[in-house]
Amino acid sequence: MRHLQDHKPWFLLVLVITSSLVQLSCSKNQNVLDRGASLSVKDADSNSLISPDGSFSCGFYGVGTNAYWFSIWFTDSREKTIVWMANRDKPVNARGSELALKKNGVMVLKDVDGTNVWESNSTSSGAVKAEILDTGNLVLRDHRGFIVWQSFDYPTDTLLPSQSLTKGKKLVSSLKKGGFATGYYNLYFDSDNVLRLLYDGPEITSLYWPNPSFDVFQNGRTKYNSSRIAELDNMGRFLSSDQFQFNASDAGSGIKRRLTMDYDGNLRLYSLDNLTKVWNITWEAMAQMCNVHGLCGRNGICTYTPYPKCYCPPGYEISDQSDWNSGCKAKFDLSICLKPEEVKFLEVPYVDYYGFDLNYTRSVTFKDCRKLCLEDCRCYAFSYRLAGEGVCFTKGVLFNGVQTTSFPGKIYLKLPKNLTLSGSVLPLESGANCKASEADVKVGTASMYDIEFKKVKWAYLYSFVSTIGVIELLILASGWWFLFRKDDTPARVEDGYLLISSQFRGFTFSELKKATKKFKVELGRGGSGTVYKGILADEREVAVKRLGDIFTGNEEFLAELSTIGKINHMNLVRMWGFCSEGKHRLLVYEYIENLSLNTHLFSSNFLGWKERFKVALGTAKGLAYLHDECLEWVIHCDVKPENILLDSEFEPKIADFGLAKLSQRGMPNSEFSRIRGTKGYMAPEWALNLPITAKVDVYSYGVVILEIVKGIRLSNWVVDADNQEPEVELARFVRVVRRKILCGEESWLEETVDPRLQGNYSKSQARKLVEVGLSCVEEDRNKRPTMATVVQILLDCEDDRQ
Repeated sequence: MRHLQDHKPWFLLVLVITSSLVQLSCSKNQNVLDRGASLSVKDADSNSLISPDGSFSCGFYGVGTNAYWFSIWFTDSREKTIVWMANRDKPVNARGSELALKKNGVMVLKDVDGTNVWESNSTSSGAVKAEILDTGNLVLRDHRGFIVWQSFDYPTDTLLPSQSLTKGKKLVSSLKKGGFATGYYNLYFDSDNVLRLLYDGPEITSLYWPNPSFDVFQNGRTKYNSSRIAELDNMGRFLSSDQFQFNASDAGSGIKRRLTMDYDGNLRLYSLDNLTKVWNITWEAMAQMCNVHGLCGRNGICTYTPYPKCYCPPGYEISDQSDWNSGCKAKFDLSICLKPEEVKFLEVPYVDYYGFDLNYTRSVTFKDCRKLCLEDCRCYAFSYRLAGEGVCFTKGVLFNGVQTTSFPGKIYLKLPKNLTLSGSVLPLESGANCKASEADVKVGTASMYDIEFKKVKWAYLYSFVSTIGVIELLILASGWWFLFRKDDTPARVEDGYLLISSQFRGFTFSELKKATKKFKVELGRGGSGTVYKGILADEREVAVKRLGDIFTGNEEFLAELSTIGKINHMNLVRMWGFCSEGKHRLLVYEYIENLSLNTHLFSSNFLGWKERFKVALGTAKGLAYLHDECLEWVIHCDVKPENILLDSEFEPKIADFGLAKLSQRGMPNSEFSRIRGTKGYMAPEWALNLPITAKVDVYSYGVVILEIVKGIRLSNWVVDADNQEPEVELARFVRVVRRKILCGEESWLEETVDPRLQGNYSKSQARKLVEVGLSCVEEDRNKRPTMATVVQILLDCEDDRQ
């Protein structure tokens, strides 16, 4: 006993330390908060609830030095992605704030001054404990173990797998990127039982998804159901009671996912990359972001450059440089009712403002439409379009402005005549005589109005008003002859007209035959056709692709062109025109000086390392744009060195991207009708008859960058030295490199990189390219990264020189 007393101080110290370590360990790993216990902001870093499998954490999430939110977040994501918040609009103070499960069964969040910031509505439930489940659901249980309250019933901006969205629940976006305050965009079930996206801003409320121009059934939904429920399952499938459904592009088990109502108004499904711990977009509701309402605020216009961008129309200026939701303000006094002689109208082509129509009139002339706006003090602009007849919309509010070349009309802004404007768009003076093409003529095809009518002397038509109908038919026929002469196709779809009028030049077969000197100089050939060099009449060098028999159908051909025309990126080859004449289908592209990657990679004229890495990064950027960012969701299906062209600066440009069938985003069981691709670069999905997703391009890209590093074809067959059996070089290469890495052989990188470089390369970049390439060619497509992830990985090492 005396011996223990002699060592009592040491004994107590050991006891205290041990106790502290035990408490710390318990606090870091607990998933239960008992009645009467609490969590404090002061111990936020170590005092939180963890789900049994470690996927989710629940506790105080801090930003800066003094703002904390009681939240649930993904433990393993790189930035602790939050999925739920109790006090998103009222952060608590860092000093003394706490969350407690009171003895009456209510969970209460108190600020430092003792005020209740938030509490659960479980007063009479008798809750005895709170716990965070593996699903990310924070629940309160009574003494029998029944759930009496759960966070799943009060979502913020995120829906997790197995969490139901039902009547009365909604997802509400945050106000801005990186912020937590309640924003303006909502996902919810409307009163007609249809799942919708709503912009509920400070000035207007507007539905924008599904397409508000269509009715419920045209949008593929139904309102005849007795329930309102939607749910995302663990396989990446989303089902809604209004018959809306979609699948994640990486559908399958074992992947952490979240469906989030983002701050920019788009509803997106994200999957967590286990390698990088970053989120990849695997589905989104809005492929064209400019169709999100409220994005550019009052008077603002959204356009594609090719990325969505807001701008103010002439006569207006941005209200708040830091917030486009504030829109644009007029440079003149809107409260003054201008007299007709004080007004001028400014024509802004391809622009429309959705909604807020003062007047909707059909079978009206341009002049009468203009007069309606001119004589109405409430009118700030009018829209006029021709869609079988003249259609007029006068606008009392200018919201949801969109500029797109597919829009068959124009907006005319009402401005003071004495307002000085800068820019190339000329205003239509209110006192001037309007051209007949903008005043009295009605035609049956909107695009023909854009293409041909401006070339006709309408003054001549005025003298023959009695025969105007006949003349209109003659003009329509002459327009067909001008654009489609020598074409034996009997009819054109309207999309074809719009495409031609707004995007490309239509060539005749004889023009292209002459430009290519009867298709003399062949640049390359592939499954879709042969490419020839040509020189146009204006002396521009072009590459002319003569398509094979797979594009004999005119409607299919025009559909493909419509896709290509909406796509624009520095790492994609630009298309200038086309020919659709009889059986001939040709595409006219910009000519790329240094031809294709294979001519520089597999020859004595090989690329240096700087150019190789540039090609790898640029190609990844182009594919990421096709998969996630362009106006149409495109899978290339034939990524290979022959389809990667190099300009004068060795910047890569992907060719042939528009000739594969578009993936039907959001449609279950989406498959391609024909196999497209090149042996050696084709993903296993083709042979296994699995649904084709963007991951087939990821596989092909992986083969390409491994070839960039190695400097040889990996699609050739070789004989393995061990078993004398033939196999593809890629399989042998991957097996050998993985074995060397696994065994820790330090020389594996030097033995992998192209020896022709003689050691002149960045080791960190080469190592990263090999690692990315190996992950891209995984047989299990769910293990492959997305192209967006690849871009981020390569950007992180772009400046490495060692």
